[in-house]
Amino acid sequence: MAKDQEALLPDGSEAGPGERGRTPVGATAAAHVRVPTRGNRKLEALLEGVNADLEVRAWWHMAQVSSERLGMSDHSWVHVQVVVNIALRLLRLLVKGGARPAMVADHGMRERDAEVVVAAGALLHDVGMSIHRADHEAFSLFLAERKLRELLAEAYSDPERSVVIAESLHAIIGHRRRGEPYTLEAGVVRVADALDMAHGRSRLPVEAGKLGIHSISAAAIDAVEISAGEDRPVRIEIRMNNSAGIFQVDDLLATKLRGTPLEGQVEVVASVEGETEKRLLSEFRIGT
Repeated sequence: MAKDQEALLPDGSEAGPGERGRTPVGATAAAHVRVPTRGNRKLEALLEGVNADLEVRAWWHMAQVSSERLGMSDHSWVHVQVVVNIALRLLRLLVKGGARPAMVADHGMRERDAEVVVAAGALLHDVGMSIHRADHEAFSLFLAERKLRELLAEAYSDPERSVVIAESLHAIIGHRRRGEPYTLEAGVVRVADALDMAHGRSRLPVEAGKLGIHSISAAAIDAVEISAGEDRPVRIEIRMNNSAGIFQVDDLLATKLRGTPLEGQVEVVASVEGETEKRLLSEFRIGT
């Protein structure tokens, strides 16, 4: 069977597992986000629009290119799909547990509108990475504002559309390290972003030999499971193969959870499975 031409570099050699070296057409062709919409037609319209939008898919591609240039973990459309699915899962569990989204409490709209806000924030939270890593959350805002006006044109009319867009942009800027999200929806996007921590996300930097606490700790996470809790609306169980994964849990997840409307609503339990821990590296050197 002939090699996929989109998997070849310009010199004819085979491309690596990442996005760099692929043509824009080839890199964006597979990008397609799927989530359970549960009959939410406005959410369905948003997803249909995003999946058909070559500009958004190109931003996702460029976000991953930037990530690979810096030796970072996955920021491709796969990361986006993981985050939007986790975010909707969190939101639905929180609502079931009695939490009131801002779209309901502040705007008199529906919980399904809160799902649109959460999905929009998650889908576009990292598009600013297509420009630069530094301040990418802020760069995401001016790309997302125009794009959301296009994507939500059929589902909403003003003034509701402008409210949905503003709350979505709040969710985007709120996912940065000191984002201070005010709403349940923004807190959900922030925490969902941190929960994409399983080892598959660190595959590229580890394979490239770029070992550091971020990649090693991500490699220590085997699985993240989200379910309804007994004492709190949400229970998050994190299974690790090595204690290095505690960095992901404490420095990344705990930092993004504190100070959000989700604090006190989520129980996090991390554990190392088995009697022995997996060996993640043989040695680590600094300089020569």
